[in-house]
Amino acid sequence: MACQESPDRGFDGAFRDLYEQYKDRVYNVCYRTTGNAADALDASQETFGILFRKVSAFRFESKFSSWVYRIAVNASIDLKRRSAARPATSLDRLRSPSDDSAPIDFKDDEVEGPEAAATRHELQAEIQEAITRLSPKMRAITVLRYNESLSYEEIAECLGTSLGTVKSRLSRAHAALDRELTPVLDRHHLR
Repeated sequence: MACQESPDRGFDGAFRDLYEQYKDRVYNVCYRTTGNAADALDASQETFGILFRKVSAFRFESKFSSWVYRIAVNASIDLKRRSAARPATSLDRLRSPSDDSAPIDFKDDEVEGPEAAATRHELQAEIQEAITRLSPKMRAITVLRYNESLSYEEIAECLGTSLGTVKSRLSRAHAALDRELTPVLDRHHLR
């Protein structure tokens, strides 16, 4: 990897390329794990700081992207733990980030009317709100599985945990989301 070959080049060159390649994915994982844009930016910055300091230590025993995701998830969870003592409500929780990573991708071949668009946006916000109420570990697994489309094995590798733990946490996340979203889906006549 070019960052490992010339660590004295600093942020320029190879690390800038690495940053450009991963910045959107790291931010998305951090946003979905922390639940708001301000914390996602902080966790993303922490992720790239760690990458910058430790990229030379990466030994290619796993996929590089798995290592990056693991750092991003851990930075996000650590940030949430630190800020748990000072809870704050953010308006960012009610909207999707500006990237293309909406919680559910609703595609329609026909033109959508204003009422349908409003209903869809309301449903997306309620689903995202339900995801943010999951524990950080369940939220991280949910994000890696459904937003980043990682396999169970890749998630286990990212988080440094067993396949059984991934399956168990994802199952508990599904159950929690099912409990929270059943009334929402009924209200929107989607069940």
